[in-house]
Amino acid sequence: DKTENGKVFEAAQIDDSVKTPLNEQLDRLGKLISRVSYAFASAIIAGRIAMYFINVSDFDWVAFLAFFLQTLMVAVTLIVVAVPEGLPMAVTLSLAYSMRRMLKTNNLVRKMHACETMGATTVICTDKTGTLTRNQMQVYKADFFGEPSDEILYEGIAVNSTAQLDMSGDRIQVLGNPTEGALLLWLRKRGVSYLDLKDKAVTVEELPFTTERKYMATTVRSSTGKTILYVKGAPEIIFGMCKDTAGVTADEINARLFEYQNQAMRTLGFAYQEINDGDKTIADGKVVATGLTFLGIVAISDPVRTDVPDAVKEVIEAGIKVKIVTGDTPGTAKEIGRQIGLWNDSTDSDRNIITGPEFAELSDTQLKERVRDLKIIARARPMDKKRLVEALQANNEVVAVTGDGTNDAPALKTAHVGLSMGDGTSVAKEASDITIIDNSFSSIGRAVMWGRSLYQNIQRFILFQMTVNVVACFIVLFGSFMGMQSPLTVTQMLWVNLIMDTFAAMALASLPPSASVMKDKPRPREAFIINNAMKRFIICIGGIFFLVLLAILYYFEHTDITCLTEIGSVTMGGNTGLSGYELSLFFTIFVFLQFWNMFNARAFETGRSAFHFKGCEGFSLIALSILFGQILIVSIGGEFFNVEPLRLIDWLIIIAGTSLVLWIGEIIRLFNKQPL
Repeated sequence: DKTENGKVFEAAQIDDSVKTPLNEQLDRLGKLISRVSYAFASAIIAGRIAMYFINVSDFDWVAFLAFFLQTLMVAVTLIVVAVPEGLPMAVTLSLAYSMRRMLKTNNLVRKMHACETMGATTVICTDKTGTLTRNQMQVYKADFFGEPSDEILYEGIAVNSTAQLDMSGDRIQVLGNPTEGALLLWLRKRGVSYLDLKDKAVTVEELPFTTERKYMATTVRSSTGKTILYVKGAPEIIFGMCKDTAGVTADEINARLFEYQNQAMRTLGFAYQEINDGDKTIADGKVVATGLTFLGIVAISDPVRTDVPDAVKEVIEAGIKVKIVTGDTPGTAKEIGRQIGLWNDSTDSDRNIITGPEFAELSDTQLKERVRDLKIIARARPMDKKRLVEALQANNEVVAVTGDGTNDAPALKTAHVGLSMGDGTSVAKEASDITIIDNSFSSIGRAVMWGRSLYQNIQRFILFQMTVNVVACFIVLFGSFMGMQSPLTVTQMLWVNLIMDTFAAMALASLPPSASVMKDKPRPREAFIINNAMKRFIICIGGIFFLVLLAILYYFEHTDITCLTEIGSVTMGGNTGLSGYELSLFFTIFVFLQFWNMFNARAFETGRSAFHFKGCEGFSLIALSILFGQILIVSIGGEFFNVEPLRLIDWLIIIAGTSLVLWIGEIIRLFNKQPL
């Protein structure tokens, strides 16, 4: 557990159980709906009991208990209708649909919640190699001093390496560290077999690379018969360890490093020492040899992916902050930042960049304040990324993290969304929520677009469902105070609950994503899922529907009609009660008002017409199912649904009349591009 691998393993096992933004908002919505539905149910019970005692002169316990049970059943049913049971299904369907479609954009979703959480992301902490760059390391230039022999140079590179070359296929593949692989490819271009050199040398002692030491070392019995210590790592560190600098000064080395690093190149320094009996080499986890000779430096380039600058620009314009976490030097990291459009010399300063050691010296309080301005962490160590994530989360940010190595596992596990790379280690993939198959930052932008679109789909379902619930609750409540039986029976309300909850969930969950969501800023973490535009829609549309239905109820209650064509020509009766035909008319009008409103909900905040059906075949199919389902229920439901078959003229009048809901919505969308 004391080793670096042990520390990483232990940190990767910690389940911080960070709650997703969607779960937080749905919890708040659930509490609100529960309180409101219980308030309505209590009001219905109180209202109906009050009306019972007002209208009944001779109290009868048996009759009262029967009435009370019926009232209780209506109240319980209203609670069932008020609670959007389809919401979990809508969320699950939306997530599942997004998972399948996101795979086509090179996002393999491993944990379902990550689809939506990407849409809430406010910060992306990205590594450099392979994500921002091509991960095709190649030696750009080698500067060796003191005319060292080829045997020393080549053997030092070959034996002091953990990488390998896979030459079994048509294309040579680097296995292991890409930087070390670039050195092996450099040897191969010179006709040198690194495997032959490794086989001829006998390894005596090894010191693996760590980000704390910034170098690695290997002691071998060379093919020349000598024992030699080879050291490789950060040039400034290696140069400082050497007794013999091969005639080159620190200023000359720093100038060359500055030049290479300003071109976003990775640099490595090399040194060696012939070991005699009694010489110290490695002790206490570090090189203690005192006679090292500096060999030189190598500049290794890894070009930025061509699509990354535009992808980073898109993400930044979407209001998401990007932070680079890399083991490279500050100069290299800055240059990469410049090339991708993240770093600007005229506006950014030392406050926007920090090195791993400086990062470690900050207290948690200092880091919480400083982390807002940071754009780059250079020379980062394994646990720095995890601490960065925790500091951002403490500032109420929603954090996504990219990583491909085992050392990245703790940060991937801690983040709201962990993004592993397609060619990353199995440990990184296991700790992540999404695997970016093509390793490209542009795929991360696509994931954000899907997440935001998915959240809007869930909002549209809630918008539609809450409008239905508001109308149903007020109709049943006011019907109780008007002294009539519930205008919607238990079975009718359950049918409404089924088609307006379950079917609508499937319809609205399958809507395709919109690229326009990338023009928006991330929603605030504390924002409620029902925004102001939705509140206005629910109150206005729900209120209008309620008043229309209440007027119809009042009219039916005081007249006796057998066909909608008789409206306006009948004789006023006076508390005749609702006939079965009138109940069927009211039930159907209620359903079709909501049916057409589903189209308005689909077009809500899209800037498009409700008749834009491209990519919405699933919605169209479900809408037709609801239409024919309602016709079937009314036609053959009979006593079970307390309905009577309607005349054809009534169907035509209801469908045409209620469709005004859609046409008025279209007119509003035509002249007002802003949300209703």
